[in-house]
Amino acid sequence: MQLPPSGKLCLDHIAHYVEKMDQANDELKSLGFTLTPFSKQSHKLTPESPLEPAGAGNRCIMLEKGYIEILNPIGTTSIANQLRSGLKRYTGIHLIAFGTALPEKDHARLSDSGFAPLNPVSLQRNIETKTKTETARFTVIRVPHGTMPEGRIQFCHHLTPKYLWQSQWTHHANHAKELKDIIICVTNPEETANRYARFTGLTADLYKTHTRIKTTRGSLIFVSSYILNEKLEITPPCLPWIAGYVLKSSDQSGTANYLKNSKFPYREFNDGRLLVKLPKTVGGCLIFESENAEMLNL
Repeated sequence: MQLPPSGKLCLDHIAHYVEKMDQANDELKSLGFTLTPFSKQSHKLTPESPLEPAGAGNRCIMLEKGYIEILNPIGTTSIANQLRSGLKRYTGIHLIAFGTALPEKDHARLSDSGFAPLNPVSLQRNIETKTKTETARFTVIRVPHGTMPEGRIQFCHHLTPKYLWQSQWTHHANHAKELKDIIICVTNPEETANRYARFTGLTADLYKTHTRIKTTRGSLIFVSSYILNEKLEITPPCLPWIAGYVLKSSDQSGTANYLKNSKFPYREFNDGRLLVKLPKTVGGCLIFESENAEMLNL
């Protein structure tokens, strides 16, 4: 089930902002991912507004649980300009979407907590099924651009999940199965996590080297640049930086064999996790872990 229980949140998806969609698509295919066809997004900014181009197009890596979106700007809309603004900082992950079944409740909490949420957005895009083209529809809750300096942090309510999670898109040669955790590198992890706790209504838990917010499926992990460099040997291009994410593999040894045979550089840790630094056209990093892996402790 993709939607969280009523009143709860999950990690629904993350999005890479890229300039060269075709090149990013080829790189991710070589890494063993199956990507959906390219689709342009449209939206209604208010219920009374006409449907208009949103200013972005995407391909997606649909997992059995959650997904990874690859976004690039189209045209000169405010959304397109926001994507280009993000790309000036770095190519990579700029968007985190929490899955929700009650977007109106999230909107009210954001308002009560001083985040001044925008009107709910009706977002849609065409999507191919095995027999015809359907329309995927979403309700998205956003806050004003720049409110969350880490990127576009939003809530997503899926109205047509059956069109997104189709079996022909959820099988990957690298055995990726589930979006598990997101790693966010910031100057003050505890302070940032407390802001996200107010944003989500969830609890921020302090650990020795990081702060974590757990959802019903997946966590946000807040770390300093020192810890990121010490644990993963990665230096952030700037701060704040959504550094990467953890994917569960249905066959971790199969994932390792795929990476080895495809000659894709990776690093194996003592606990069996596999770190991949993604190509510059995609940005960021990802970590594969087994289905029964213990909690990642950066």
